[in-house]
Amino acid sequence: METPYSSSQTYIDEFDPVDYYRTYYHPEEGAITGEWLHFALRKAALNSFTATTVCGVKGDILIDFGAGPAIYQLLSACKVFNNIITSDFLEQNRIQLQKWLRNDPDAFDWTKIVKFVCELEGNSDSESCKKKIEKLRRTVTKVLKCDALKKNPYDPVEMPQADCLISCLCLEAPCKDVESFTNALRNLKALIKPGGHIVIQSVLNCSYYYVGQKRFSCLTINKEQLEASFKEVGFEIPKLKIIPCTENPKTDIGNQDSYYFVHARKPCS
Repeated sequence: METPYSSSQTYIDEFDPVDYYRTYYHPEEGAITGEWLHFALRKAALNSFTATTVCGVKGDILIDFGAGPAIYQLLSACKVFNNIITSDFLEQNRIQLQKWLRNDPDAFDWTKIVKFVCELEGNSDSESCKKKIEKLRRTVTKVLKCDALKKNPYDPVEMPQADCLISCLCLEAPCKDVESFTNALRNLKALIKPGGHIVIQSVLNCSYYYVGQKRFSCLTINKEQLEASFKEVGFEIPKLKIIPCTENPKTDIGNQDSYYFVHARKPCS
């Protein structure tokens, strides 16, 4: 069954961040807390946001684009950036981000995932996990609205150019076709300093995904189209990693066949 394109208004009306968290990231109920998170977090902790690798990324400003209600993608980045600006299109997701940053009693519980990241970084004791959470809450300085389909995704906010921009499981949602995906990358490129970096992690060959009982469309993009989009926009690609999706999720929540990690660079001139 073909999934109709999920418009911006559909997301505003129907996307429930509580259902999203329960579907994917809840410590007991979440369906992708294994393969996807291990892939995404290992790449962040061991390849991207570390000074011990050739491609290690660090700097002053990091933009997190299309975070949803999630913070896991920032857990390693907060070690090597002074200021993190996180963002999402949906107000309901931004509310959840603010709840976690304020340590509200009803904020989503990311403790298990924080512990996994601390283990990857070689500090798995409870005090290290506590410090990691405190560090991230101090480092996130803004939670903004963003729109991947706008030429200036943060209009009317004037954004400083970032040393790095990251995005997880985002662009395939608002982009209707590969052309709009390429245009979105072009819009993001303008937010990055010359010589700066972009790190994107998401899914390939996926046409739909579920949040609770709601079905949303997803841009079906393959490896060749992904690489071509980055190159058309003018990014250099030092690192591209794809792994097959081999887990059998608890329910049929999406039809992706693989996960991807792209670390690209904006040329200096």
